[in-house]
Amino acid sequence: MVFGLGKSAVESKVKRILIVEDEPLVAFDNEHFLHEAGFEVVATIDRADEAFRLIAAGGIDLVMADVKLSELGGGTGIDVARVAHEAGIPVIFVTGECPTEARGYAVGCLAKPYSQRELHAAIDAVAMHMAGEKPKRLPRGFTLFAE
Repeated sequence: MVFGLGKSAVESKVKRILIVEDEPLVAFDNEHFLHEAGFEVVATIDRADEAFRLIAAGGIDLVMADVKLSELGGGTGIDVARVAHEAGIPVIFVTGECPTEARGYAVGCLAKPYSQRELHAAIDAVAMHMAGEKPKRLPRGFTLFAE
């Protein structure tokens, strides 16, 4: 089920999602939910260096990135967003505190904790933005930087 946007618009703009999250339970829940919602999860990873490699390989429509990642992973979620932005891939930060200094690299930020409904509505809002439309309503905890 798609919340707040016709299914065809979401499917045409956001199909393949990369999850960059170092909290195992959050990563698993997001992956399972997105798969059940009809999205293809390219990968669920917890390290920035792995994200850089996957972004370079292409075929990603959206990156969901936590800002704070394992220090052993070669960077932060902001670094991931910077690389994705340079590759033309939109990023949603999914984090406890949205980084104001990185607004130029991401399309929006969904504050933790969030529900599956809020996650899906945030993806819908990004898909609408990518289609050149303005979302009618944003979910609780989601900031669309592109507005």
